[in-house]
Amino acid sequence: MSQTNDYPLSAVPHDARKGFWSTAFVLLGFTFFTSTMWAGGTLGSSLSFSQLLWVILIGNLLLGAYSAGLAYVAYKTGLNSVLLGRYCFGEQGSKLSDFVLGFTQIGWYAWGTATIATILVKLLALPESYATVLMLVFGFGFCITAFIGYKALEILSKVSVPAMLMFIAISIYKGSVDIGGFSELSKIVPSDTIAFGAAITLVFGTFVSGGTQATNWSRFAKSGPIAVISTLLAFFIGNGLMVFVGAFGAMVYQQSDIVDVLVSQGFMLIAILMLFANIWTTQDNTIYNFAAAGCNLFRTDKRRLVTVIGAAIGTVLAIFGMYNLLIPFLILLGTFIPPIGAIIMADFWVKHRGDLPALDQIKLPNFDACGLAAYVVGSSAAYFSPWIAPLVGIVVSAVFYCLLIHIRSAQPMINHAVD
Repeated sequence: MSQTNDYPLSAVPHDARKGFWSTAFVLLGFTFFTSTMWAGGTLGSSLSFSQLLWVILIGNLLLGAYSAGLAYVAYKTGLNSVLLGRYCFGEQGSKLSDFVLGFTQIGWYAWGTATIATILVKLLALPESYATVLMLVFGFGFCITAFIGYKALEILSKVSVPAMLMFIAISIYKGSVDIGGFSELSKIVPSDTIAFGAAITLVFGTFVSGGTQATNWSRFAKSGPIAVISTLLAFFIGNGLMVFVGAFGAMVYQQSDIVDVLVSQGFMLIAILMLFANIWTTQDNTIYNFAAAGCNLFRTDKRRLVTVIGAAIGTVLAIFGMYNLLIPFLILLGTFIPPIGAIIMADFWVKHRGDLPALDQIKLPNFDACGLAAYVVGSSAAYFSPWIAPLVGIVVSAVFYCLLIHIRSAQPMINHAVD
């Protein structure tokens, strides 16, 4: 299989592995996402500055640790999350995770497509009818880099990430001048309230679906340290920066989106460039994720075809306004996605002791009762938990899975003793 197809149904070979900066830039481009800023905006209006910093630190440390754990498994095996799901959910059972992860990504793609069209219509004072045309243009335009593959994602990210960091620095500097220095932030009284646990859940849960599927790129890492450190850089530092930027904008300008903040600061051109860089680097990664899940779901290696189909579905959802209905459900899926990654890690470390056999060298059941049962129990615990739901789902599903495989492994010994 050619490297340009990015190995949708097999492990990434060692001669196709990437170095630190390649992996880091692609992952950072993925985590620089507008919706994370909106989450930060909620926190900025609900927490004091010191509380905000603690929430950002703890929430993104948890997210980074979870994502980095999966990243190492992906590096070690060369497989992404949907392929790893076959080991713990079964050949057919893994389609559950394919659907959950794929549906989440196509929903985010619809949201991003609609968002950039809507914002451009507002910024440029265009007729409302232009929004549909722009959705068609961007819906298919943003998938071009994903269609090409990892190399195109890397090139775009290496250009966009430094540019976005520069734009963010300009905005924060201007904001600190307007507010009278960072010391003044500590004097701002929150206009709303949010429980500490709910705040952590918001930070951790908003992008945990992305962390679960970041294995699509960490599996290309040349070494374990590269996979782990680049993922931590993206999901701890990068995602944390996005939360802070959103909170900062809300506290100073009552605007969480940096594009709106840049416009209010008088930087219209920078705002438009930031909008394109921010949305495109996430959109192409998102549709790439969908293609990975779709290839595993339908057992096809036609990644590029699945990419275009996914872009078409996302564009239709955006045009018909269904993204407005999907977003609350997608955020809810933040509760149901973390158990998938937790079970994958438990399967790798506990059941297989860090040494997975190749997919073509092992006979897997159609449905793995242990993995599926652990997923149901972990997801239920997260859904009904009054505490940090994603964290509860991770711990409960991993522990329950380990318990089930221990019972199953002990069963033959019990039967032998009885005989």
